[in-house]
Amino acid sequence: MVRNLLRNLHSGPLALQLRRFVVVGGIAFALQQALLALFVEGGRLNDLVALTIAIEITIVFQYVLNNAWTFEATQNTGRREFLVGLLKTNLVRGSAIPIQLGIFYALSEWASMYYLLANVFAVLVSGVYRYVLDARWTWGQA
Repeated sequence: MVRNLLRNLHSGPLALQLRRFVVVGGIAFALQQALLALFVEGGRLNDLVALTIAIEITIVFQYVLNNAWTFEATQNTGRREFLVGLLKTNLVRGSAIPIQLGIFYALSEWASMYYLLANVFAVLVSGVYRYVLDARWTWGQA
């Protein structure tokens, strides 16, 4: 499945969509890292609390960009459809939060990895899960 996903980034029927998803994810990741550092260093929040808040902010950010650009052919238009899509993506991505937080905690606490680096690995692992569910459920693609 992962090999097929990586192959489709280069060529295949979903190549453009996958590349756009990765671009949006990269921008959101940079935002998430900045928010995480701001909340931990500036706000002195616990890193797990800070990451949870940063994740929710980026969930909304990514939905808006993905709906308008990545999934433009099947985008959620109209107020009701847009809000239902936002709820769906929050459920999908919200279900990935324990995965991301678990990996983050294991790496930062148990492996003593720097918290921003631990988040890199946590995002990569949970990203595949989020794409598959979002593409199939939020935007209704097979």
